[in-house]
Amino acid sequence: MTSNAAKGLTKPARLGTNRPVMTSDTPDSLIPYDEIVQEALRAVVGRVLGSIVDGGSTLPGPHHFYITFKTAAPGVAIPPHLRERFPDEMTIVLQNKFWDLEVGPQGFSVSLTFNQVPAKLTIPFAAITAFVDPAVDFGLQFQAAVDELAPEAHEDAENDGPDGDGDGDGSNVVSIDFGRKK
Repeated sequence: MTSNAAKGLTKPARLGTNRPVMTSDTPDSLIPYDEIVQEALRAVVGRVLGSIVDGGSTLPGPHHFYITFKTAAPGVAIPPHLRERFPDEMTIVLQNKFWDLEVGPQGFSVSLTFNQVPAKLTIPFAAITAFVDPAVDFGLQFQAAVDELAPEAHEDAENDGPDGDGDGDGSNVVSIDFGRKK
């Protein structure tokens, strides 16, 4: 019988030994790990919204969602008056007053009211920069999948609440500063 050494084989490496050390000299990866992770995390948003649709489009218990997205991103469809008010970024709240929630492989659409005027929004997952469920302190923040535009000043949102007055807790749009690093 021929030994492993004679065959040119060596002993298998033991786990925990010979680990590469990450230094400033470590080369950039040829595998786009950051993009892969961002895509996977955006899929979480799709899965959560899909489960809401599957459950009859009713949010369970106290859950509600703040979804921030780039209004100028490719594939975003919002009414012109909202794009004028929110030229860079907009946050919608799915809580009390929303309907026609549809989720697809690349994004979702939902109808909301703004100053008692209904509007349908179509938002690709790639345009989302943040997803928060404050009822359970869960949040995801994403790198913008589109080229960053300098944020422009915009008005504070005045959206319809649960009773349609625009001042209640059920607002459909809020402005949130997530402390983005520059």
